[in-house]
Amino acid sequence: MFMRACLLGVSMVIGCGLPATAAPEDPYPSTYAAKPAPPTAIVGASVLTAEGPVLENTTLLFSDGKVIEIGQGIELPPETVVIDGAGKWVTPGIIDIHSHLGVFSSPGVPSMRNGNEKTGKNTAEVWAEHSIWPQDPGFEMARRGGVTTLAILPGSANLIGGRTVTVKNVSSVSVQGMKFPGAPYGAKMACGENPIVYAARGNDPFTRMGNMAGFRTAFIEAQGYLEKKKKGETQKQDLRLETIAGILSGEITTHIHCYRADEMMQMIDLSKEFGFKIGAFHHASEAYKIADVLAAEGIAVATWADRWGFKLEAYDGVPLNVAALEWAGVHTMLHSDSAVLVQRLNLEAAMAMASADRAGGQISREEAIRWITLNPAKTLGIADRTGSLAPGKMADLVLWSTDPFSVYAVAEKVFIDGVKVVDRDDPQRDPDSDFLLGQPVMGAGQ
Repeated sequence: MFMRACLLGVSMVIGCGLPATAAPEDPYPSTYAAKPAPPTAIVGASVLTAEGPVLENTTLLFSDGKVIEIGQGIELPPETVVIDGAGKWVTPGIIDIHSHLGVFSSPGVPSMRNGNEKTGKNTAEVWAEHSIWPQDPGFEMARRGGVTTLAILPGSANLIGGRTVTVKNVSSVSVQGMKFPGAPYGAKMACGENPIVYAARGNDPFTRMGNMAGFRTAFIEAQGYLEKKKKGETQKQDLRLETIAGILSGEITTHIHCYRADEMMQMIDLSKEFGFKIGAFHHASEAYKIADVLAAEGIAVATWADRWGFKLEAYDGVPLNVAALEWAGVHTMLHSDSAVLVQRLNLEAAMAMASADRAGGQISREEAIRWITLNPAKTLGIADRTGSLAPGKMADLVLWSTDPFSVYAVAEKVFIDGVKVVDRDDPQRDPDSDFLLGQPVMGAGQ
């Protein structure tokens, strides 16, 4: 029932990770606007809409930034650009729900490491968008992997690391020109090893019990702040408490970095103590151990196909984690957390499908495509506009050279709001960033 409600797009289904209330007015509003593009039709392709079965030998027509019609025998308007899709596949644009592009930018020098504000255990006052460098060449490489939307998160050095932001993966000189219009804010939280190992010292936690005490203290302070705000009492604006109060009021979705099952259970208890909704656990290597609890609580999971063992709390990961969550009815997603993995999230989904097959189970293409498109869109609160292919939705889509779950698949053409942003058949559209091409070596004395 949970998954059916999510897939039908019920706006207030808690299990989909949607915010309970509309986001307040953004003091740093998006300036993004889709560029004009001609009516375009991809004809004769296999289409995975993320809302239903594979549609064979199908035409997809889009114009004015929106999907217009999907089917056979469609009458095309004059001046339509026709693309031969025979033998090829079309999917929604990929959505990476856990990215650090722009905040941990290339080139990898200390001044570009802007994702962690390591000045205390609680830095809820910082916003990831204020660190994003739009010229990070990773954005272009992600586009060439079919990624059209990303949630950019602060790092995991802090218990509460700050606000997340959702962006359209478009070229821009400013982050405002990338921000997804009207997308709700999220908040990054982290439990486990990272806040212990990486956070600043002094009053910061050295233990997991110190982590929990830090969370509880922060939410107690925010409760008082929110109560005064509701009563209209005069108080000094506190950027840190504003974010945590937004979590309590349901305006801000929580994205919690958490690997171990026992710690996820602790965070669930924390959410019940303070009455907030957990949007998603990220990484969640041991989520398979509590899949039934996660399904019953309506908590989403964003994870990898088989990454494990790189630190002790990730040691108990299993390749069947993703499929086990799907089978249990958990709102399941795949993420990158990497400037490299973001370029092949379609293959990450294929690996999870293969793990299910080896275990004697099955994951369909229709299920797998949702892990990297519609499901993240639901958790980010933007599924009414993107994440699947349906008339009226944004024309964020990818034309693949073959089955997108094949290791040979290439994102030949990528469209964002109907604008072609990648075209492998047009060398003029190849990336030309200085940081991708390199720069000439300067000789002595120059």
